[in-house]
Amino acid sequence: MISYFELTKPKIGLLLMISTAAGMLAASGEIRALPPLSVSLALLIGGYLCSGGAGAFNCYLDRELDTVMKRTRNRPLPSGKLTPTRVLIFSLVISVISIPMLWYVNPLVAYLSAVAWVYYVVLYSIYLKRRSDQNIVIGGAAGAFPPLIGWVAITGNIDAMAIILFLIVFFWTPPHAYALMLIVKEDYEKVNIPMLPVVRGEQVTIRHSLIYSLILIGVTFIPLTMQLASNIYAAFSIPLGIVFVYIAVKLYMTAENVWALRLFKYSTYYLGILFLGLVIDKALIV
Repeated sequence: MISYFELTKPKIGLLLMISTAAGMLAASGEIRALPPLSVSLALLIGGYLCSGGAGAFNCYLDRELDTVMKRTRNRPLPSGKLTPTRVLIFSLVISVISIPMLWYVNPLVAYLSAVAWVYYVVLYSIYLKRRSDQNIVIGGAAGAFPPLIGWVAITGNIDAMAIILFLIVFFWTPPHAYALMLIVKEDYEKVNIPMLPVVRGEQVTIRHSLIYSLILIGVTFIPLTMQLASNIYAAFSIPLGIVFVYIAVKLYMTAENVWALRLFKYSTYYLGILFLGLVIDKALIV
């Protein structure tokens, strides 16, 4: 059972659940009403099964690459704990199980989740990952769906705030992922995956990381300029953004992996704390 759980990429799944919950709670604060417990559970459990199914399918597709890469060689497939057939069946089963759960929340949530699944599995895992050095930027949109889906679960529609939540995660993804790529660059070189540092070099990757960090901070200010959030959100977003850019600038100036690691770790906490600030803002603002 543990091996099957590992296929769902629980660390990524947890981050996606947090961003989904953030979107849901922020929307609940907006309308001044908490969703029924059954809806919340269906959204979070169904969302985890959907993302976990996509993650397991990715493990199935990348099984030969994972055998070569040091970072992934202990996953259930390359380590021989599970067979490809079992992984494929598991992936499809939990993905299908997620559909009625997400449909119970509302049909738009189910449709958006299905789009995110196809986007990640087909566009990113099958096509972009092996063919383009922009794989993370374009493919990263799949990971930007959860907060949007959380918002839609409550409001039932895609409005300005839902789009902003999507854009925050979309522009957060490149600096977060590029930092990791700089650290494990040699792994991607071994399997000829065209990640940006492999194809265009570390300096270009670091520069792009800084550019996307600046864009991200700009996007986080949009709720303030559009009066969709108050000073409570600003008290979170501004200092968080300053630290984010500081680390990205230090990485740009030094090109040292120690700063890449700091950016990777900080960016993980950054997103959760930023969304927490938005949830608190929506709950308290009159």
